This record gives sequence, C-alpha cells and structure tokens, in this order.
Amino acid sequence: MSDKRPTLIFLLMEDWFFASHFWARGMAARAAGWRVILVSRQSAAAREIEASGIEFIPANLDRKRLNPFAELAFSFWLARLYKRLQPDMVHHVALKPIIFGGIAARLARVPAVVNAPVGLGFVFSSDKLLAKLLKPLVKYGLRLTMSPRRGIAIFENPDDLNAMVEGGMVERARTRLIRGAGVDVTRFAPTPAPDGPVRIVLAARMIQEKGIPDFVSAARRLKGQAEFCLAGAPDLSNHNPVTEAELKDWEAEGVIKWLGPVKDIAGLLRQTHIFTLPSTYREGLPKAVLEAMSAGLPVVATDIPGCREAVVNNETGFLVPPRTPQALADALETLINDPALRARFGAAGRARIEQSFSDAIVCQSTLDIYETLRKDQP
Repeated sequence: MSDKRPTLIFLLMEDWFFASHFWARGMAARAAGWRVILVSRQSAAAREIEASGIEFIPANLDRKRLNPFAELAFSFWLARLYKRLQPDMVHHVALKPIIFGGIAARLARVPAVVNAPVGLGFVFSSDKLLAKLLKPLVKYGLRLTMSPRRGIAIFENPDDLNAMVEGGMVERARTRLIRGAGVDVTRFAPTPAPDGPVRIVLAARMIQEKGIPDFVSAARRLKGQAEFCLAGAPDLSNHNPVTEAELKDWEAEGVIKWLGPVKDIAGLLRQTHIFTLPSTYREGLPKAVLEAMSAGLPVVATDIPGCREAVVNNETGFLVPPRTPQALADALETLINDPALRARFGAAGRARIEQSFSDAIVCQSTLDIYETLRKDQP
C-alpha cells in the first residue's frame, strides 16, 4: 500500500546537527501529516532519529571536500534520489546543501524548495586565503540556487538576510526570518543558582571560530575568580579545529576544565552561573545561547550577526567586541562579582525566549512556510 502523505526531505551535512537543531521541526512536520526523510552523513545520531519515525538515508557529504567534480557527482546522485522519492518539498540546510541540493532539485524538478543558510560561517567571515578563494564561487552558486521559482529562503537573523539580498544572492521577496532553531522551554527552565564557586561555561564545537582561544585568554586574566569550563568535542572535520592536545594543555595549566562532549546540556546549565559564546564568525542564531537564556542564565557573547539577535546588551547579558579577550574578561568579571545582576539578566533572558524563540513558535512558523509553498504548487 503506497504512502499517500506528502513527502518532505531534509538535506543536511550532519545527522547530529539535525538532531540538535531541526528534529523538533521534523517531528512537527510528521504531526502535521508529512512523511519526513533526512538525507545526511551518518553518525550515531541516525539511529535515534529513525526511532522517532523520521526516515534516514546516508549520504556521502564532506564539509572539507573541495573537489568540484566530486560535488557535482553528489548532485547527480541526489537528483536520482529525488526522482525516485518524488518529494513534494525539500529543505536544504547550510550553504553546501543549498548549492548542490539546489542543482539536484532543479534536475529532479522538485516542486518546492526551502533553503536555510543557518549562518554564513567560515567563507563569509574568515580572512584566510581559502575563504577568500571560495567566497566568489559560493556567491555564484547561491545566486543560481537560492531563489527557485517555488522557493523560500529562511534566515535566522536580519544581518545575514540583508547581506545576501544586497549581495545579489537571493531575492528579498523570497526570504523569511525565523529566529533560530527553537528552544524546549520546559526542558531548559530556570532553577536556583548552584552552590559553590561561580562557574562559567562555553558549550560548543571545539573550533577556533567559537572563540575558544579568547575564552582561555579571559580565563587566564580572571584565574582564581571563577571556574571556567569548556564543553564539547574537537571538530576535526572543520577547517580550524581546537585539538584535544590543546585542550589538555590548557587543563594541565589550570586555566580551564574541559568537560568533553556533554549530552545533557540542560543538566550542565543547571550547574552553571554564567554562559558565554565569544564567537568570531557569523553565527546564524546560536542555539546554545538561546538554551542558556531559557535556563535563566546571563550570557556574554560577541557583537556579531546572530549573537546580537539573541542577546540584548545590558538587558539579558553583555555583548563585547570579537577577538577582544580583555573586554570579554571585563564583562565576565562584572557578572562574577554581582549575583543580583546575574539574576536580573537571567530573568530577562528567560522572558525573551518565551516571547520569541520557543520550539512552538519556530515550528509553527516553519510549517506555515511549508503550507504556503504547497498551496503555490500547480
């Protein structure tokens, strides 16, 4: 018996990123009557995703791969997959899936396409030679694929939306703004501040662009005033990983504690007084920051696209210039020494999440876009 439900395919680089950022939307789509399929590189997360009723198809995706012939071969493979599955809609997440998934969707004549850049990242933020070489190629690829006739591009912050429109990579009429990936406000709920010394946490992939070196520099300046913790694993598939050796050296120095990958982030936040994310590249809208705010924590982040959309300076935390360890240390020291300010910022952050960033808001906004595109189909 054939499945009569409309089919929605998500294309992402990594299944674990779907699990952390798009699972709620996938489940909301299933509840709304869609057959949902994830196509991505496979890791341990795939088994849990499949157990939830979302189908999974492994794909040969590689964030570091730069061979254009290999990428085009992937597009042709994906086009054949799309032709076989006959999706009513595809949702491409991040720049490489948007470009090469867009080629496949055009070849397979997919009726509707949703594109989600989720931040402009390394190519549009780095001064490295590789980024400078890739940028014009990526911009050209986006011009070809970001604005299909029946398509919508979802941005997480207005800075990225305006940058892509002004750069000629997408038509403004085909853009929508949905702030972030949504937060489970029940799971990430405020609790009383923990006992003991002030604990400052940075939870992220261990890559240079998350501001790990600046966090360590700030920790050196404030040594003895608080406990500084890094939570996350080195991302060796990234162009600029922080290595395990570096993390262990900093820990041996007594500057930070490296907690490794932490599955229960909500539990970690209950044992935290201050959250920080001193990113140096363009974030989409960092979910770790939103989760910390939902948990009632004050946040110190950098004044960059994405972070400035989440954190309201002097209301829910502090925004500091990127790549400025002293400014980061000064902001953290202010919060270390003022429990009442921490509580006030934390309460304001929680209210902001409930008002604008909850799972329910983000999922419904996404479903509305799906429904609009379905109605526009011939």
